[in-house]
Amino acid sequence: MAFAVTMVAGFAHAQGGATGNAPAGDAKAGAQKVQMCQGCHGIAGWRTAFPEVYHVPKIGGQHAPYILASLKAYRSGERKHPSMRAIAMSLTDKDMADLAAYYAEEK
Repeated sequence: MAFAVTMVAGFAHAQGGATGNAPAGDAKAGAQKVQMCQGCHGIAGWRTAFPEVYHVPKIGGQHAPYILASLKAYRSGERKHPSMRAIAMSLTDKDMADLAAYYAEEK
């Protein structure tokens, strides 16, 4: 239940919450930033071995607010994954919004 509440709160935050201060995503700009994502998230059925063996989700077509909330949760440490945390730490809020917009449009 706590996870669901956290994701709903993250979703609302990614939408801009009451203040509407989330940066608008630009899918074209996001297309220029996906190189670090495509190696894992662009391959259907991909499995990785670090830090453990697991399936990597293909995120094309996912809702932008969900992707944005997820990236922010990795950056804050709320979501635990060493590789994703390192990647998210390197992204600005605008980068995250652009990537979310790109993947939301990808099918």
